[in-house]
Amino acid sequence: MANWNDPNMAASGFPGSASAMDQAVDAGLRSYMLSVYNYMGSGVLLTGIVAMLAYNSGFTLSLVGSPLMWVVMLAPLAFVMVLSFGINKLSTTAAQMLFWAYAAVMGLSMSTIFLAFTQTSIATTFFATAAAFLGLSLYGYTTKKDLSGFGTFLIMGVVGILVALLINMFVQSAALNLAISIIGVLLFAGLTAYDTQKIKSMYFYVRGTDFVGKSVVMGALTLYLDFVNMFTFLLNLLGSRD
Repeated sequence: MANWNDPNMAASGFPGSASAMDQAVDAGLRSYMLSVYNYMGSGVLLTGIVAMLAYNSGFTLSLVGSPLMWVVMLAPLAFVMVLSFGINKLSTTAAQMLFWAYAAVMGLSMSTIFLAFTQTSIATTFFATAAAFLGLSLYGYTTKKDLSGFGTFLIMGVVGILVALLINMFVQSAALNLAISIIGVLLFAGLTAYDTQKIKSMYFYVRGTDFVGKSVVMGALTLYLDFVNMFTFLLNLLGSRD
């Protein structure tokens, strides 16, 4: 039987085995990350298409003042919870279908921005967010710095933002709204880099397992949420209102 710990093995018969393994890992990681970005980008595209169709058809306007408005607004949260807490019990196909359904329902929810902001400012903010996202995600993917230490701080910041949003629903403070928007953009910018590095690291835990497909979906969902939230806060900060 061959001795796999023999230090002379590489020299005697497999001089490129370590390099070949590194190349295989790099190729697998690139394929994994590309799948994450493809799902995430397709989800954003689907959300945008559904949002525009809902607005142009008059469906969005019909929601105003209707009880159905609350269903449309809260439905995306239900999908996120099912995916987040039930991913281990779901098949890869079911997880993929839930992701697409979530992106479509999110489109209905986000169609309301067309009632508040001009289409020009929405488009401008979208492309600005896309450019920022690409730069931040690229940084998270390529940096050698460990960003895990920022995770707790960023998550606590998100919780704080949610509390501030609930408070501002009652006080309706313009100053607080401005502060929430600025902090929200910064938090989700940081989360974009942090989550990209975390998703990259996850590959080394799931490669070769049946969980790879579901990990891709969850990674796409995470980056999708970072993108959409950064876009929403930036639009609230810079968008021109109708």
